[in-house]
Amino acid sequence: MAGTTIDFEAVYRALPGMVALLTPDLVFADVNEAYVRGIGRSRESLLGRYVFDVFPESVNTPASHHSHQLRASLLRVLATGERDSMALQRYDVESPEHSGDWHEHYWSPVNSPVLGPDGRVRLIVHRVEEVTEFVRARGLGGDAAGRVLEAELYTRARELQELNNRLREAHAREREVALVLQKAMLPARRQVGHRRAAVRYRPAVGALNVCGDWYDLVDLVGGHRIGVSVGDVVGHGLEAAGVMGQLRSALSAASRVAEGPAQALNVLGRYANVVDGAESATVVTTFIDFDRQGITYSSAGHPPPVLLHDDGRVEFLDRATDPPLDARPDPRPRPEASTVFSPGATLVLYTDGLIERRREDIDAGLHRLAESLRRHRTLDPEPLADTVLRELLPPGGATDDTALVVVRL
Repeated sequence: MAGTTIDFEAVYRALPGMVALLTPDLVFADVNEAYVRGIGRSRESLLGRYVFDVFPESVNTPASHHSHQLRASLLRVLATGERDSMALQRYDVESPEHSGDWHEHYWSPVNSPVLGPDGRVRLIVHRVEEVTEFVRARGLGGDAAGRVLEAELYTRARELQELNNRLREAHAREREVALVLQKAMLPARRQVGHRRAAVRYRPAVGALNVCGDWYDLVDLVGGHRIGVSVGDVVGHGLEAAGVMGQLRSALSAASRVAEGPAQALNVLGRYANVVDGAESATVVTTFIDFDRQGITYSSAGHPPPVLLHDDGRVEFLDRATDPPLDARPDPRPRPEASTVFSPGATLVLYTDGLIERRREDIDAGLHRLAESLRRHRTLDPEPLADTVLRELLPPGGATDDTALVVVRL
């Protein structure tokens, strides 16, 4: 087969299963031949139409709420970028030839995302297996035993759907509690001394990868100096929020007495070794000296801060990078590096949710961040933080939470 060109459009059209491609606006982009045969409508009558205009709620089974469940499943795919399988659905189809003539159908739908290079959902593959004949076959010619089996199959599918809904509600409640806890432990937006700073936290979409990111700004002893840090705890929910609070507090205390950021991270690394849930946590901390117009920094496995000079030059602070906090059983002194700035420069620290995308090299995300900062360098920290988030995060939200700190130097 070497050198053979595959016509994937022809393969798609010939697939034996019922498959439709939906845009993020839930409009039919394409359907294969099996889908056309299965629903009894022409391809031309479907393309370009909103899916719920084509399939309104069946008047025969208002309790099924099929349209609501399908809409919820499709929106989950758009929000998370993950595949979503639905329980068996009964959905009656109106005859295209005879208005008001409804026919009983049973479907087993699965919705899968097609992601673009930027990690956003570009299409949804809506695959449907019709099991109407199977359900009818279980009727065994319409005898009572067969109808009991049919009802049992449908009931168990409905119970599975309800159980999944309850689990999602429980996860949503845990997520809400974790976010409240995290908000209480993170410092609020405020002025740092007489310097202008903006801080942002954006939770991930859904229950996964939320409440592990944190930031901190502290006044340091001696001169006009502040410490600015961001970190990322592996995990999600209440446990991650608790670990985050411990690490943030420990680094804040260590920074106030440490000679420099490397020493502060040395202390934090020893502490992380005895904190359950701190495995593989990353953090970067910077000490800013406004009198000497210099920044000293050290990183434990974290993406590099960005120094945006007032002339538009972008400098990544990546000359003092080390493994995550607990990566070594015997801690070694961490590296430290320094750079200088002119008044009007901007320092930006962030977590990986801002720059990482599925199946994309991290350098692409760093380039996007640098270009966004360069374009909008004249903005004050507050509007600059909002603009960066708007340009870099997916419209429906990221699948990892994001912390961002912007300091005007």
